[in-house]
Amino acid sequence: MKKTIFLAIIGLGTAACVPADQATLGGAATGALLGAAVSSDNDRVEGAIIGAAVGGVAGHLLGRANSPGDCVYQDGYGRRYIARC
Repeated sequence: MKKTIFLAIIGLGTAACVPADQATLGGAATGALLGAAVSSDNDRVEGAIIGAAVGGVAGHLLGRANSPGDCVYQDGYGRRYIARC
């Protein structure tokens, strides 16, 4: 159990060192592994799905926090883009 938690912390910690899209995928993969590891035998798939969702969101937020000074703007058509603030 301690090994799984340690690996999850390392995985999410390194997610901050890569672009946002890769951080999202890394967070989702780490969350799926951790979710499956801590679930009971009957709920491994459900734990992996929930872990992937939570890990993906966490990885995305960490990846976006890695680029300070960039803002997300939205044009009149609803399209979003990133530019310097």
